Amino acid sequence: MMTLALGPSWLDPDYLLNTFGIWGLLLIVFAESGLLIGFFLPGDSLLFTTGLLITSKQLDFPLWGAIGLICLAAILGDQAGYMFGKKVGPALFTRPDSRLFKQENVVKAHEFFEKYGPKSLVLARFVPIVRTFTPIIAGVSGMRYRSFLIFNVIGGVLWGAGVTLLGSWLGNIDFVHKNIEAILILIVLISVVPIIIEFLRARGKAKRSAAADAGSGRDAVAPTAQRGRHAKR
Repeated sequence: MMTLALGPSWLDPDYLLNTFGIWGLLLIVFAESGLLIGFFLPGDSLLFTTGLLITSKQLDFPLWGAIGLICLAAILGDQAGYMFGKKVGPALFTRPDSRLFKQENVVKAHEFFEKYGPKSLVLARFVPIVRTFTPIIAGVSGMRYRSFLIFNVIGGVLWGAGVTLLGSWLGNIDFVHKNIEAILILIVLISVVPIIIEFLRARGKAKRSAAADAGSGRDAVAPTAQRGRHAKR
């Protein structure tokens, strides 16, 4: 396997698979599926690349074995997230921001869960960042465990098997097979897109908040100044 010198190594699925192998992949899938520290991991591109490299014979592991283990790791990751949310409860919403934890991610996942209900556990699998926090929010909200388990399994299988099989299917296309390095570079670039979007959204939100605060400050000063002029008269 080739290693791409593009961007940070943790965003490079080929580098991750080359360095940590299938077992490292399973750990990443588990972490991204339900651990707070896993929200930044490139799960989609990693699964896609796994299917691609297995089909192109650059990763020596049975495809269906990899799919079965990936689905299991995804389901267990959500399970861990649910149990964590159930234990931590409302305290999660008052936890201060840190380098790895942002309160806005919790709020976003909570809104997603409220909007789509139990099926959010399936839909969130295909939404970076949200998929990490949604099972935790399900635990916080006290979702019935039986319902959680059913949707957890459905989502884990659809995501784990679906994305990996998509990569495997494309690996059989002659053009893709002959241009794997270019395809992997494209995958890395796509992996960066959600992070850039989140950064720009957060930046825009901060600017709008600052502008609103400045506007409210001017509104508060104006009446005070008017009262001062009236008093002088």
